[in-house]
Amino acid sequence: MLQRIVLRDPAIAQWLIFSDPVDVLIAQRPSEVLPALRAAERRVKNEDLYAAGFLTYEAASGLDDALETHAGGALPLLCFGLFAQGRISDQPGLTTASPMGPADWHMLEQRQSYVRKIEKIKRRIAAGDTYQINYTVRQETDHVEDAIALFRNIAADAPYGAYLDCGEHIIVSASPELFFRRNEDRLICKPMKGTSHRGLTATEDIALRETLRESTKNRAENVMILDMIRNDMGRVAENGTVDVTSLYDVEKYPTVWQMTSTVVARTNADVCDVIAALFPSASVTGAPKVSSMRIIRELEESPRGIYTGAIGYFGPDNRAQFNVAIRTALIEKESRKATYGVGGGIVWYSDADDEYDECLTKAKVLSRVRTEQDFDLLETLLWTPEHGYALLEEHLNRLCASADYFDYVCDRTTIEEALLEQAGNFSAQKQRVRLTLNKYGQVSVSHQLLEDVNSGQPREIVLAAEPVDRSDQFLYHKTTHRQIYEDARRKARGGDDVLLWNGDGFITETCVANVALDIDGTLYTPPVEAGLLGGTYRNWLLSNGMARERPIHIDELDDGIKLVLFNSVRAQYAGVLRYPESQEADLLDAMGATP
Repeated sequence: MLQRIVLRDPAIAQWLIFSDPVDVLIAQRPSEVLPALRAAERRVKNEDLYAAGFLTYEAASGLDDALETHAGGALPLLCFGLFAQGRISDQPGLTTASPMGPADWHMLEQRQSYVRKIEKIKRRIAAGDTYQINYTVRQETDHVEDAIALFRNIAADAPYGAYLDCGEHIIVSASPELFFRRNEDRLICKPMKGTSHRGLTATEDIALRETLRESTKNRAENVMILDMIRNDMGRVAENGTVDVTSLYDVEKYPTVWQMTSTVVARTNADVCDVIAALFPSASVTGAPKVSSMRIIRELEESPRGIYTGAIGYFGPDNRAQFNVAIRTALIEKESRKATYGVGGGIVWYSDADDEYDECLTKAKVLSRVRTEQDFDLLETLLWTPEHGYALLEEHLNRLCASADYFDYVCDRTTIEEALLEQAGNFSAQKQRVRLTLNKYGQVSVSHQLLEDVNSGQPREIVLAAEPVDRSDQFLYHKTTHRQIYEDARRKARGGDDVLLWNGDGFITETCVANVALDIDGTLYTPPVEAGLLGGTYRNWLLSNGMARERPIHIDELDDGIKLVLFNSVRAQYAGVLRYPESQEADLLDAMGATP
C-alpha cells in the first residue's frame, strides 16, 4: 500500500524520506480508525519505529461519532506505514526526466451552483446552526502525465509539502498549513484562514498584503477558527498552558498571501489522543465543528478524501508533525486521472462570487510552471568614467524589491561593495555591467566594453507573432528566466528586436527596451499593468516629466511608424516598426479577430 513517503520539515529545512515499511496499518471503516491509530502508536513506542502516513477527512467519523462525513472514497480512511528509520535529506529524492505537461483542470461545480450553495449556508447561519462553514469544491483532470513533475511544480517549495506513493494512487501535497507539531511536551498549531492573491509587481504585492492584514472579514474568520483550535487543544493540554503567541500574521507563498495565527500548549497526551482531539483541523470545517460538519455533508456532493485530511509522521521520541492536507492532489496511477480540492470559509457577509474567485486563485498553483533551473535576479547597468554607475539607486531599489517578492536573500551593502570592487577593473571607457543575485544572496558581477550602439540607422522592430500573458510574473521582474523573450525572438520574422503586445492588443515593450511613441512632441509609453518591466530609465523619464503613460493599441501602429526605445544602458535610441508581408492577417488570427 505505502511504498514511499516524502515529507517536508520546515523546522529543520529538510526532507524526511521513508521507504520500505516493515508493516502497513490501514482502516477502511470508521470503527477501525482508532484501533489502527492506537496500534501504530503502540508499535512506535515498543519497537522504536516511525509511523508515517495519512488520515482522510472522512476518518473524523471514526475518531468521534458526532462528526458526520460522507462514506470514504478511493483511499482508506487511515493508512500508516511503520518504518525502522527515516532518512533526512536536503532534497526530496524524486527525479524525473519529464517536464510538466499541460493538464486540463476543470472545476466540477460551476459558479451558479456554487452561489446557490453559499445562499443555503447563509440561511443556516441566519438560523443559528453555524457561524462559519468551510465549503469546498473539486477540480479534476483526465490526465496527469507525471506525478513527480507535478510535485516538482507545486510542492517542492511548500512548507509542508508531501509525496506519497500509495500503490494504486499517488498523493501530491503542496500544503502551506501546519495541523500540529509535537516536540516532547510542546504542542503547536498554526491555523490558516484568510487568503489574497499575489500581486504581479512588488508595489501591488505589498498593497495586497496590507489589505489582507487589515481585512475585517478575514480577521473575523481567523479569530473564530483560532478560538476553536484553542478549545480543541484544551482537551489534551495541561491546565492554563494554551496560549496564542502570534495573531494575524500574513505569510507569503508563490501564488497567494495567507493569514495565520499560532497557538501553543503543553501536553503529556499520547499522539493518538492529540489527533482525536484536534482532527479535522477547525480551519477546514467551520464553527461549531459538529454542526458545521453536518452541514458540509449535506451540501458537498462527494467525499473530500485526502483533501483537508492530514499527512505526517510521529516517532518514538515524542516528536510528530502533520500538515492540513490542503492544496493536495490525488492521482490514479493507472488512468492518470486526478482530483484536487479548493475551498474557503463562508460567513454571513461573504460574497459568493468573491469566494468562487478565491477558489480559482487557490487553484492557480496547478498551472504554475517552475523553471528547470533556479533563476537569478538580474540588473544591467551603464558605467562611465565621468559619472560611475548610472541610475544606481534605481537599479538597487528594483533589485531589492524583486528579491523581497521572490524571497531571495538580499544584502544591499554586499551588492554595492561588489559593484565598487568590479569598477576597479574598468578601463577609462564606457562599460556594460551585468549583476546577478541568486536566491541565497550570492552576487556575481561581470562587464564588457560598451560599443556605440546608438549611431547609424534606426533599429528595425517587428511585431511579436503571439501576445504575452500579462499575468506572468516574469514580465514585471528582471531575471535570468527569459523564456518569454527568447520565444518571441525565435518566432519573429527578422528584425533587430521584437515589439511585444498583450492579449488585449496593447503593446508592452521590446525584448530589450521600453518603448514610446512621440505624439506631437510628447513621449507616451505603455503602463506597467499592460505587462512589462518598469525599466529604470523609463521610470526616470516619467519622474522627470519627460514621458507620460498611456495605453497604446496595435491599431495605432502603421508600417514604418517611428518608435522611441530606451533602457538604462543605451538611453534613448530610434526604432522603426516593420510589418513583414502577411503579418497583419496573422495578427488578426492571433487576436481572434476578422478583417
